[in-house]
Formats: sequence, structure tokens, C-alpha cells
Amino acid sequence: MTESATTRERRRQETEHRITVCAQRLTDERGLDGFTMDELAEAADVSRRTLFNYFPSKVDAVLGNPPDLPPSVLATFHAGGPHGHLVDDLGELAAVLLSSKTLTHEEMALGHRVVTTTPRLIMAAHQRFQELTSEFVDVILAREGAEFGEARARLLIRLLVAIFDGCIPVNGEEPDRPLADIFTDSLRTARELLA
Repeated sequence: MTESATTRERRRQETEHRITVCAQRLTDERGLDGFTMDELAEAADVSRRTLFNYFPSKVDAVLGNPPDLPPSVLATFHAGGPHGHLVDDLGELAAVLLSSKTLTHEEMALGHRVVTTTPRLIMAAHQRFQELTSEFVDVILAREGAEFGEARARLLIRLLVAIFDGCIPVNGEEPDRPLADIFTDSLRTARELLA
């Protein structure tokens, strides 16, 4: 990637992030139906056209785009790495995903609060979760083989999501600690408890 392409990508991520945070703040202050896309564009300091280039609806703007795993990370996972143990390697995938978004603890708490208190957002987040679960089940089965079992893969993903949910900071806990580090420690603790 050239430097200019890197700069463009960084600006794209910053704009996407700004729109999502503004959408969450407006939802927190006014409710999901309490603002228009024009008001969101103004709050995020982007044009209406730019806004719709990033997100087709308010729901999508509030939820934000899910992060993508780099192809090299997926290739390492499919090859049985980076550690050679499925749970540890899924933990690494989660850490990469969590590190790819630059959310402050305050923003994570805001997003969690907004989504869990708005019925339409709960439904949309659930649907997105089902889609992501299916994708990760496919990733696990591609690595481990069909004999691993779809039900086992789904259970494993749900356990990892439960661990992640427990990592979302509340009441200002560990405000400067990266979420990926909190998740890694929580996963280690869960493995010790379940061993």
C-alpha cells in the first residue's frame, strides 16, 4: 500500500468511527427516532452523500461496520496457527478484531448502553450476531474439519462472545487498558475455571 493509500484508509476509518460515535450519542440523547440522517451528517461533519456512502441507515450507523480480519491473519488461523490450539487461536483472532477498532472505554460503554436499551437495535445486533456466528462457524469448520461439528463450533463462539461481553467496561474500570488485553486475560481465566 502506498503512503497515500494508507492515509486514505486511515481517514476512511476515522470518518466511519466519527459517524458511529455521533449516531450513538444522538441515539442516547434523543432515541433512535429522535434525529434524522441530515442531523447525523451535520453532527459528524460530513455531507449527506458521504454519510450514505458509509451507512445506508441510522441502525447501521449506530451499530457501525464490523471489523474485518486481514487475509494473512485468517491464513495463519486456517493453517493451524498461531499457537496450534483452537481456543488460543480464536482468542488471537478476537484480539486482532478488538485491536482494529480504536474505541475508548467510554465509547464502548455508550455503544453497549444504546444497543441494549433500544429494541430495534437489539434485534439488528442479534441478526448481525447470527451472521457473524455463521461466518466464524465456517472458519472453525474449515480449519478443524466437519467432524468437529457445527453445534460445537456455535457453542464455542457463544462462549467467546460471553467472555467479550464481560469485558465491556462499566463504571470506569481500567480506563486505559486495551480491550484486547482485557479479553485475553478473561479468556485465560475462563479456561482455568473450565479446566
